[in-house]
Amino acid sequence: MQTIGRYEIQSELGEGATAAVFLAHDPQTRRQVAIKVLPYGRTDDPLFTHLFRREAETIAALSHPAIAPVYDFGWHGEQLYMVMRYLPGGSLLDRLRAGEIAPDQLNSLMKRVAGALDEAHGRGIIHRDVKPANILYDEQEQAYLADFGLAKIARRSSGLTRELVMGTPHYMSPEHMKGETLDGRADIYALGVVLFECLTRRLPYPYKDPVQAARAALHDPIPSVRTHRPDLPVSWDTILQKALAKNREDRYQRALVLATDIDLAITRRWHLRALESN
Repeated sequence: MQTIGRYEIQSELGEGATAAVFLAHDPQTRRQVAIKVLPYGRTDDPLFTHLFRREAETIAALSHPAIAPVYDFGWHGEQLYMVMRYLPGGSLLDRLRAGEIAPDQLNSLMKRVAGALDEAHGRGIIHRDVKPANILYDEQEQAYLADFGLAKIARRSSGLTRELVMGTPHYMSPEHMKGETLDGRADIYALGVVLFECLTRRLPYPYKDPVQAARAALHDPIPSVRTHRPDLPVSWDTILQKALAKNREDRYQRALVLATDIDLAITRRWHLRALESN
């Protein structure tokens, strides 16, 4: 049986540009875990290795009910690995591909992810890759923000200043694309993209070519969600215009403020429908 550290590998869950993820059994705690293993090419970079260790230590210390916990990390030969909670309920991406997200599910999702982001931002951590594939569900249908593997510790004292320009182009904020120093508002922009996608099942700038998508995000007007969902009230456009503002000063400054506006838009709509039916 193949092992990574003390963990017994059961199957491969997936492989991305930055890591492979395996399902494993921890014989010490007798639970299933997910293990992310970084490729050899990354561990050759001392900056990346340093940041990985710092991020793993900081994320492991985070305590929020919607942040997928990190249990352990270390070396497997010449490869770094991180051990996380295994979340068997699939991803938000899976659910978007299967159909629409119900309003109550959207409300719960945004409250949980926004709270997780505000907690991380308060600790100086920027996720940098908020997207449906990185929002996972447990057995009770609760959403978790996962995969801080691209996160950058915003306040670090190591003296290492070279920027790691990484992320997923369709979810990257304008300042991220321009290589500017980031803060938590870059994650709030990405959460706005996720919101647009939950409402319409499409991206705001749905170009297959990431260069075209980046150019559109930088220069094109923010699209109206009501173009694709004319049944939605104007308040949704107001929310998305602020969440996706090209200038971060015009954007929501905290993720939970965005979540509060989403809650008001959803509950107000239900209230109006109830009045109309009476």
